Amino acid sequence: MNKILKSILFIITVMFTTTLNAQSSKDESLTAKHQSLISISAVAGKGDLSRLKTEMNRGLEAGLTINQIREAIVHLYAYAGFPRSIRGLQTLMAVLDERKSKGSIDEVGTEASPINDQNSKYERGKAILEKLTGVKETGAKTGYAAFAPEIEVFLKEHLFADIFERDVLTYTERELVTVSVLSSIGGVEPMLRSHLNICLNVGLSPGQLQQFVGLIRSSVGKKEAKSAQSVLDEVLKSKN
Repeated sequence: MNKILKSILFIITVMFTTTLNAQSSKDESLTAKHQSLISISAVAGKGDLSRLKTEMNRGLEAGLTINQIREAIVHLYAYAGFPRSIRGLQTLMAVLDERKSKGSIDEVGTEASPINDQNSKYERGKAILEKLTGVKETGAKTGYAAFAPEIEVFLKEHLFADIFERDVLTYTERELVTVSVLSSIGGVEPMLRSHLNICLNVGLSPGQLQQFVGLIRSSVGKKEAKSAQSVLDEVLKSKN
């Protein structure tokens, strides 16, 4: 009887462990949509329009809506500039025309919700940034914000209010777009470090960020991935 009981307990333990491992594996994996957002954003930031067409097609097939892809391309102008963003939008238009000519029907998706908050854009942007970082902004401005106060205002009012406030993409999705673009353009490691920290704060796991680096490697190159990996290693080490 004891042998039978032990066998039953062993089987239950194995099943429970397998379930936990499967759940953990699931939690550690980026969704197909998020993977596509990363590749699209990285390639658009790099300016590889031929590859961008391929990634946009993959994204639509993965279930991204037209508005989600369009929003990602608009978002990246804050980090890679208007030229990359506009060329990305023109590429998306060409992709949609080609797909339509072949009979594909792609979901347009939802538009951004109206903003009813009566607070100033600066205060709204500040609140969003504090939510992203998990840190309250108090005390006198330092660094670039003290040296050029106008850019600190632009960041709060435009980037974190006008752009991040639009709910076509979630904060998590916007951060994935951001770190993808920063990784692809290179030379902005301090900003990448800050946004990788934000990624962790908005719910992305270390495993998912490791997967993100792999997608940078496959979409834009080994050099960019090596640099992103180095910054990610620093960020994760600081959390231990």
